[in-house]
Amino acid sequence: MEKIVRELEDLKHSQQAIIQKLTKIEVDNMELGDKRLEKDLPDMHQRVSDNLDTIAAIEEYFAAQTETFSDKNNIQALKEQDAINKL
Repeated sequence: MEKIVRELEDLKHSQQAIIQKLTKIEVDNMELGDKRLEKDLPDMHQRVSDNLDTIAAIEEYFAAQTETFSDKNNIQALKEQDAINKL
């Protein structure tokens, strides 16, 4: 479960990077004035932003699920015992 939380976090960072790149292209296009970019970039930006919102909501939900599972199954105590056993 923790692996999925980490992967969702990575996915969120990737989406943020895409938004930054799109924003840079939008800014660069202010000087260029390409009509196709002016038309399509805002829609692309919105779709990626919507995806980012969805990813963040899933990440929050799954992190809560992971914490609940951990609490129910006393995962922290198991990790501590495992660390002691490795000494």
